[in-house]
Amino acid sequence: MPTCLSESSLFVYPTKIIIKTCGTTQLLKSIRPLIHHACNLGLSLCSCRYTRGTFIFPKAQPSPHTSFKEEVLYLEDTVPDNLCYRKASVMPSKIANHSWHVFTACDESHIIPDDRDIYTVEVCMTDLDRASARKFFLPPGGGNKSGDVAGKEMTKITGIGEINPRAMICDFAFDPCGYSMNGIHNDRYSTIHVTPEDGFSYASFECVGSIFDDDDIEHLVGTLRRAVQVFRPASLSVSTTCASHEVWPRVARALDPLGLKCRSCAADEFPSAGSIVFQTFTARRK
Repeated sequence: MPTCLSESSLFVYPTKIIIKTCGTTQLLKSIRPLIHHACNLGLSLCSCRYTRGTFIFPKAQPSPHTSFKEEVLYLEDTVPDNLCYRKASVMPSKIANHSWHVFTACDESHIIPDDRDIYTVEVCMTDLDRASARKFFLPPGGGNKSGDVAGKEMTKITGIGEINPRAMICDFAFDPCGYSMNGIHNDRYSTIHVTPEDGFSYASFECVGSIFDDDDIEHLVGTLRRAVQVFRPASLSVSTTCASHEVWPRVARALDPLGLKCRSCAADEFPSAGSIVFQTFTARRK
């Protein structure tokens, strides 16, 4: 069973760590101290993966995140030499400001993923429906509620709690606006982060599952559909990472009934990750 932390996302498993942040957090600077602490525990790094979408405010990003080129150079210099199988790529799309940046590295024994059945779905949504986005604002003065209490209310009124009703949720609301959620169901995690301001509204959703778990794979379409319905974005991208090709075709099936049309699809293979498929969608013109 993993442990998790809000307000960003930190999931700690016995043999892996997942970190997800937003804003101007210097995420890559966490690598060296994490490797140091792992060494103190008698552990060594055998693979890593870094993914992100396109920054909404790229000029506001501090080093080493001023560009993907700088990020890759920093990663190349930081990860241990035994992670000699490396690949960096920007996966394009036909939608402005939607591209997927990927860096993976691994040692010789992990070129093929150990967990070939596990899939990861990462969704980036922009231009959120205004009525939906307003639900992620606190009332003037914050209503004298803590971020934890207000977060639980947002989870309920927005329908986020129904995306995966089985999950144990840790949620938080920011003042004056914004929201984050981390959920755990058995050893599966899900996470949501929301920036609702008009003009650059954004929400992300990420979840994992197993292709060998009939419950997971059958519920993926419904889970993804419910997550996107909460925000009703005008455009979004979906990245699926899995050694199998059973997952990514289900994405369009989930989104088509919501009036979202697939505009582009790109695929590539990465060491230790398997196949990554990047799809973009926009709302159909009425």
